[in-house]
Amino acid sequence: MCATVQNASNFILIITGSERWKLDTALRAIVNSHYQENIMNKDQVKGRIEEAKGKVKEVAGKAVGNKDLEQKGKIQNAEGKVQAGYGDLREDVKKAI
Repeated sequence: MCATVQNASNFILIITGSERWKLDTALRAIVNSHYQENIMNKDQVKGRIEEAKGKVKEVAGKAVGNKDLEQKGKIQNAEGKVQAGYGDLREDVKKAI
């Protein structure tokens, strides 16, 4: 089985039944540059992780009726939002320069 897939940049990838994707060097550069543009900085990543952990604690506290755990989750969620917002601001400044 052989299929041809063409992307927007008119680079062609050929897939055969037993072979993996064969990327042209130019296509590989395009893909890498796309991913590099969308990489988050450490503050964005850590902030989003803290947001998620806080939300889990908040929901778990609500589910078991533990007001203390619920409150800690809300605080951790807010701290994560602040850190992620700082990371977003850093990225915006970096792109503006």
